[in-house]
Amino acid sequence: MLFNSFAYLIFLPIVFLLYWFCLSKTVKIQNLFLLAASYFFYGWWNWRYLSLVILCSTVNYVAGRLLMKTEKHEYRKLIIVLCCLVSLGILGIFKYYNFFITSFAGCLELLNIRIHITILNLILPVGISFYTFHTLTYTLEVYKRKFEPTKDIISFFLFVSIFPLAMAGPIERATNLLPQLYKKRILDYSQIVSGLRLLLWGFFMKVAIADRLTVYVDSVYNNVSHHSGITLVLATVFFSFQIYCDFVGYSYIAVGCGKLLGLNFIENFRRPYMAVSVADFWRRWHISLSTWFRDYVYIPLGGNRCSTGRYYYNLMVTFLVSGLWHGADWSFVIWGGLNGLFQVIGKVLSPIKKYILQNSFLSQAVKIKKEFDILITFGLITFTWIFFRANSLDDSFIVIKNIVRFKGNLFTNNIDSLIYGSVLILVLCFSDAIQECNSGKHYFLEHKNKGIRYASYLLILLIILLIGVFDGSQFIYFQF
Repeated sequence: MLFNSFAYLIFLPIVFLLYWFCLSKTVKIQNLFLLAASYFFYGWWNWRYLSLVILCSTVNYVAGRLLMKTEKHEYRKLIIVLCCLVSLGILGIFKYYNFFITSFAGCLELLNIRIHITILNLILPVGISFYTFHTLTYTLEVYKRKFEPTKDIISFFLFVSIFPLAMAGPIERATNLLPQLYKKRILDYSQIVSGLRLLLWGFFMKVAIADRLTVYVDSVYNNVSHHSGITLVLATVFFSFQIYCDFVGYSYIAVGCGKLLGLNFIENFRRPYMAVSVADFWRRWHISLSTWFRDYVYIPLGGNRCSTGRYYYNLMVTFLVSGLWHGADWSFVIWGGLNGLFQVIGKVLSPIKKYILQNSFLSQAVKIKKEFDILITFGLITFTWIFFRANSLDDSFIVIKNIVRFKGNLFTNNIDSLIYGSVLILVLCFSDAIQECNSGKHYFLEHKNKGIRYASYLLILLIILLIGVFDGSQFIYFQF
């Protein structure tokens, strides 16, 4: 079931009313109801793959209980290894088997060795990477003795599959969400208002901006060889905002739904296009995933508490793995590698940059340093998105080649999407800039003056209804 579907607009109010006004006597009843609703929500897409969610939940729940009962290091290590093998094995079969087997066969062909390979025709389960990381976070924290394993199987299964997070995160930590599931929730008017506000802004970003930009981006990127450099630059910039609005829109809706249920999910985005460096971008973009890779890949490799060369190696490995997590294709690996490489280059050039900016003859440059850094960072990130969006690696290089040539006429089909998209991007940039200066608060939607607040609600709703694209398009990150 999609957030931007008619079915969800019926599903959410029903869940809300039953949850608060019929089943609020005990926490256990509420949790059991939410678990059933979450399984219904996920099963709406494909009920057969519910078995994978339940299997992954069961394996990690049992692993947590076993880790609690043994103190022997050898047994604890065996339990966590087996748990990771099962969880990552399921992910590997469905998401990476075909990629690795075809890549291996391709390498052998370079040596004039041909082998017969078997390709699995499997549908990638929606959200499999997200609920796999959900469960592994819990088990790894229990293994490190940072979190007490739960005895409440209903709460744990709900933690893994709760419907606002089921498809595309944020990747919740057990330390944040599980304790909330144990406690009685109280209907709080201010939290409901906050949740509805997030829902409104999330739908605006998804339906009015992201899906409107999608029309133009897809028309260009689905036939890149026939488009000029000017058009491809514009389509790539549009995609930068499309994927941002698509994913942050989902996150806002997810967090907003959580608030409607009396739950507080972790923040997943913090105005990433206001970042002043690629490293800063990744502290603001998909925060739940970035911190996951930091805690479970980067730090175990040694983090930055090592030699300079080793530090750069750790950074590159982390982002290459992150790229592979996003998709079983070399384009995603290159995308991740570029994000790591730009950070390494930034670290190498940092002393030179500092020296230049301290030069008295360039004192004026210091005053515009932040704005300049934001533009440079946006340009670098937008370049990496080419590999993320292109339909193939070959298409990525065609896009870059045509952009370098930078000639030809602007593609003016879908002119309404071109105009609306451009205007709405400016509105979004203006809004993010104000939020950046206002401690993250939305100036209009959270204004003290009721008239301004309600006028803002009405205006956004009208924009959604008038220019929103209601084709039920799925969120981009569902494929991961």
